[in-house]
Amino acid sequence: YMKGDHKYITFFTLFILVVTSTIIMVSADHILLFFCAWCASNLLLTKLMGYKPNWQAARASASLAAKNHLITAVCIGSGLLYFYFGSQSTSIQTIVHSKMQSSYLLPGLALLIVGAAAQSAVYPFHKWLMSSLNSPTPVSALMHAGLINAGGYLLARFAPLYIQLPEVLDVIFVVGIASAFLGTAWKLIQSDIKRSLACSTMGQMGFMLAQCGLGLFAAAVTHVVWHGLFKAYLFLSSSSAAQERRYSPKQPPTALTFACALFCGALASYGMALGSGKPLLNLDTSLMLFVIALLAGTQTALPLLARRPIGSLLRAVSITGSISYLYGLSIQLISGVLLPMNITHPQPLNLWHMVAIAMLVVGWLWMVFTKTTLSSDTPPKWFLKIYAAALDASQPHPSTVTTHRNSYTYK
Repeated sequence: YMKGDHKYITFFTLFILVVTSTIIMVSADHILLFFCAWCASNLLLTKLMGYKPNWQAARASASLAAKNHLITAVCIGSGLLYFYFGSQSTSIQTIVHSKMQSSYLLPGLALLIVGAAAQSAVYPFHKWLMSSLNSPTPVSALMHAGLINAGGYLLARFAPLYIQLPEVLDVIFVVGIASAFLGTAWKLIQSDIKRSLACSTMGQMGFMLAQCGLGLFAAAVTHVVWHGLFKAYLFLSSSSAAQERRYSPKQPPTALTFACALFCGALASYGMALGSGKPLLNLDTSLMLFVIALLAGTQTALPLLARRPIGSLLRAVSITGSISYLYGLSIQLISGVLLPMNITHPQPLNLWHMVAIAMLVVGWLWMVFTKTTLSSDTPPKWFLKIYAAALDASQPHPSTVTTHRNSYTYK
């Protein structure tokens, strides 16, 4: 991507500095070192985003990101100050295991939530992410695979404090699941591959925060790892998107195909439970992950079973079962590594969780069985209004859009 660029050395110097500062940030125990490394990482990332200073749209993208990162820095810095005065310690390990008064604990946790939401570009802090696509593609890969995930890392780092207040976990869950729904819906209506990936990241970050709100912080960390791997790959391979072959059925699946796919989804859910070492039918928030595994396994199996439901069943079962088992195994592995931190505490199911599960299932069924309605020549007016509103909300800031090729300066 960068071959022949006249600032090649400068680019990779900044790139290495971003990675180094991020390593320091995730390793630091002193709150001042942690905060300084956090700010340095975001500052260096902003420099990479505005890598072409003569390009007005790139400068505007970097400026918008810098304003967002300033909000993040103020919130996180203020939250850490509350924790310092509440615990009289500068050690994160000491802070997370201390007993603080609610007058210090609650404001500190609330400020970290706002900082994490802004860092991870969940709604309503998403605009800077949608406007960041003027960056060189390797910068997008680094950002979406790395520093975007820092919001979830921040909450996981202070998980023992959040677990003390289940009501705060519910707030995190609602914010996260709302962003997951919005980001996923916006992704489906984009015509630009990189903007579609940006909306996808917003949805994935929302799901990551929702996992934190479920008390499943180790699962959220696992999600960070896998999201980083596949999103970096998707950005670096985005130039080949036009050659991809996608499965787009023109009519809903037959009853037999859907039944076979649902069977594969049930096995996928069981495989995830088996790999993660968690009971499948526990009446706590772990159940939500197994429901999502059921939907994901079924959706994966549908194109595999489209032509020969019975003949392709063995292959579909093998693929969905093995993938879900390996994902569950990765959760168990990371949970084991993080066991000394004691950050996984599934919560009892409540109304918020049940509503979210119902919305997931109903929304997915609607997408599977109403493809012909949405592709008709005269969609209903209510759908057009929702579509237009969603498309408007998911657009980048006007100042970050290059409207004419003469406005693009590549030096």
